[in-house]
Amino acid sequence: MNKKYIVELTTEERSRLQTLVGKGLSHQRKHAQMLLKADQGPEGPGWKDSEIAEAFECHPTTVENLRRRLVEQGLEAALEHGNRGSYRARKLDGKAEAYLIALTRMEPPEGRSRWGVRLLADQMVAQGYVGSCSHMTVQRTLKKST
Repeated sequence: MNKKYIVELTTEERSRLQTLVGKGLSHQRKHAQMLLKADQGPEGPGWKDSEIAEAFECHPTTVENLRRRLVEQGLEAALEHGNRGSYRARKLDGKAEAYLIALTRMEPPEGRSRWGVRLLADQMVAQGYVGSCSHMTVQRTLKKST
């Protein structure tokens, strides 16, 4: 199978990676070593993904993702962890969390014997504390606070 993302390091990139191998953070060191082995330029060994994966005890997909990040986003992105973009802002800030906890201690609406997480989520939206709120957000918040 032909590789879609070909790693060809410049002399500057190669020297930077060799420096990181000696004194970088643990994940940066490992990524630097993997990129040096994947280099298919004139100075690089050009190892296959499966060989790199075996040598560094990881999955070949990890090597492929590392190649892709280098080609698409550059050397800095390739040296970082791959899941950096998965962060999401919290739906409930401190004020909304406090109101949610206070709401659970109030009497439930008429016709209800107790508060359910879906009812709490609907009430948070109705009171204007958040624009939208899922029952899972409420559940995680309440689990965290107990």
